Amino acid sequence: MEIGISTFVETTPDVKTGEVMSHAQRLREVVEEITLADQVGLDVFGVGEHHRKDYAASSPAIVLAAAASQTKRIRLTSAVTVLSSADPVRVFQDFATLDGISNGRAEIMAGRGSFIESFPLFGYDLDDYEELFDEKLELLLKIRDSEKVTWKGGHRPEIQNLGVYPRPVQNPLPIWIGSGGNQESVIRAGLLGLPLVLAIIGGKPIQFAPLVQLYKKAAAHAGHDVSRLSVGSHSHGFIAENTQQAADTFFPSTQACMNVLGKERGWGHYDRSSFDAARSFEGALYVGDPETVAQKIIHLRKNVGITRFMLHVPLGSMPHADVMRAIELLGTEVAPRVREEITKWEADMEGKQ
Repeated sequence: MEIGISTFVETTPDVKTGEVMSHAQRLREVVEEITLADQVGLDVFGVGEHHRKDYAASSPAIVLAAAASQTKRIRLTSAVTVLSSADPVRVFQDFATLDGISNGRAEIMAGRGSFIESFPLFGYDLDDYEELFDEKLELLLKIRDSEKVTWKGGHRPEIQNLGVYPRPVQNPLPIWIGSGGNQESVIRAGLLGLPLVLAIIGGKPIQFAPLVQLYKKAAAHAGHDVSRLSVGSHSHGFIAENTQQAADTFFPSTQACMNVLGKERGWGHYDRSSFDAARSFEGALYVGDPETVAQKIIHLRKNVGITRFMLHVPLGSMPHADVMRAIELLGTEVAPRVREEITKWEADMEGKQ
């Protein structure tokens, strides 16, 4: 069971003062967060790609590379790379470079993206949303699997027997598929035999169990060894010394962020009752003291089949010290509880077979 952090490197207005942190300051902070995550024994840190004013990380590979030389063990991944509006050659080169700097700790999490700002920015038509992702994923996998590439598609100039460099330390370079729970994307990941990450940010996490089974069924149908495939989740959350403190600290920025997105996407108003319902044991918010959060992750592993859990923190802009403390508690108190319980549970399951 791998446990880590994901972030979008947000620079939304401070909910108390209205002040907005500079992109530069927030980028330096997130490098400190990645470094701490490594020091406290977390397994993975993911940085999401966005192209709007309230997010600082338009280039996750550069952010992760800045932390690579300051870390020793933690895996470094995008969360996600918006592959539909990117050049797969450049994506591979960036993450192969990161893989070299980190000595084999880079990963790509490829997705279509729930934000669409990158499409007009890089000159792509949203009418080609689905086709772009399929084509570019095909090219990315071809580059990963072969040093010399010959390829032709409909949205990018063809490549005739050209090499793509540098080559990564890892062979193959891990490529995950990020999904919001769309059945087609889950089946695609299974048929390709690629690890899957589900964004579980609403409803009840246990409702994602059928999607995990669908993914495994598709993988088995394509002849892949299902036992070797990983399934991750990305969920909002926060950890403090006690649950009330965690909830009170995390709610203001969460509410502000959710209501900004809600206006853009037609969601209802997000209030404290919505927040408290979501942080119940069956809800999608992983907010509480270390024991509360650990038990929710254990529940997710046992009932949904998640093998990698990524806590998304902060949501909106929060004090850096609070985020650092949450990362510390995840690594030093939550992760050991989860790993111990899951190890015992898996041993019991094997004994019953």
